[in-house]
Amino acid sequence: QVQLVESGGGLAQAGGSLRLSCAASGRTLSSYALGWFRQAPGKARECVATVSWTGAIKYYVDNVKGRFTISKDNAKNVVYLQMDSLKPEDTAVYYCAAARSLSTTVGLISPSYWGQGTQVTVSA
Repeated sequence: QVQLVESGGGLAQAGGSLRLSCAASGRTLSSYALGWFRQAPGKARECVATVSWTGAIKYYVDNVKGRFTISKDNAKNVVYLQMDSLKPEDTAVYYCAAARSLSTTVGLISPSYWGQGTQVTVSA
């Protein structure tokens, strides 16, 4: 079992920044890649960024490249998503997720575990 707890969402203005955190726990953490998905109203959930357990492999969806940065603190078992130059279209519920498989073209594959989600709202 893996438990994921997100924090750090909220309201930001366009051009601003937010940082999301995901605290992961469980006895088999080293078997999982971690990442962030988001889902906006009326849209499908999309994988935003992922990182392998070692941190060596990262993935970003095209529309956040250069603006979002995923990082991982292995000592604390925390994954961060630093979001800069935010846009109104980044507004969504953001979910932390864990999966055994990671693709460099699509991110996490079939996540086994999900966090509860945190709302990010970007005003114009």
